[in-house]
Amino acid sequence: MQGVLTGFAVIAVVIAVGYVIGRRGYLGEHGRDVLTKLAFHVASPALLFTTLAGTDLSVIFSDRLLVTALSTAAAAGVFVAFGAVRRWGVGRTTIGALCSSYVNSGNLGIPIAVYVLGDASLVAPVLLFQLVGVTPVALTILDLSGGGTKGPLWHRLLAPLRNPIALGSLAGVAVSAAGVRVPAPVLDPLTLIGGMSVPAVLLAFGISLCGSAMPGRGPDRHPVFLAVALKSLGQPAAAWALAAGVFGLRGAPLLDVVVTSALPAAQNLFTYASTYGVAERLARDAILLSTVLSVPVLVAVAALLG
Repeated sequence: MQGVLTGFAVIAVVIAVGYVIGRRGYLGEHGRDVLTKLAFHVASPALLFTTLAGTDLSVIFSDRLLVTALSTAAAAGVFVAFGAVRRWGVGRTTIGALCSSYVNSGNLGIPIAVYVLGDASLVAPVLLFQLVGVTPVALTILDLSGGGTKGPLWHRLLAPLRNPIALGSLAGVAVSAAGVRVPAPVLDPLTLIGGMSVPAVLLAFGISLCGSAMPGRGPDRHPVFLAVALKSLGQPAAAWALAAGVFGLRGAPLLDVVVTSALPAAQNLFTYASTYGVAERLARDAILLSTVLSVPVLVAVAALLG
């Protein structure tokens, strides 16, 4: 329980600092955009490369990964089905599906894994699956739907090859798979730059809250409530059912997959929405509400399965 509260406290403080920065106007009217672009184009690719380049890729071949993949697909699939029926649009539906299933495995998942699960490496399968599988697919859809690259179809089809997030992830996987040891003079600057990613995302998120209406209101309220319900309740319930009923996990392994599935929507989803100029309010509100709701959910999961 202490790990849950510690992880949320860290995030809340940094977001609050971003809010104050926005209220005071310290970074000017374009401060949020600058932080978002810094995170998307520079810091996040560096962080993903350094993280994946030093990770043992064998962790992806496990029952836990299958549970993560299936529960992610279930939550995202429900949102996509609703989005198709309600005609929410490709970009909006893609962001909503991410908010329904893409967990905060980095800046919140790691401290919770340390304090609740006792091992930070337990979030590695989730992190790898999201970075290598989910992110490139989602950003490709956003690119092809017109949110990113403009121009002829063939030019847009090649857009993922120029996407910095995808490139950083794939480069890190390639280095790890090849067993190459990155020299310190190369790795250290990238590690330093990558350290800006999480603070930049959280500060930009805090700035975005300035002058904003209460979450869950306006034209995006239905997609927001659906995404939050799926993320906070639907995905962990699906993970528990799959882990216990299909894969026969018990004890610590069962707790691991349910806790990681119950993590809130990741803050970097707001960066994606802002970068592509689509469903920004949906992303912001879903992240905020799922983060608040995940506190009692994670505490309940830790108490029942721990």
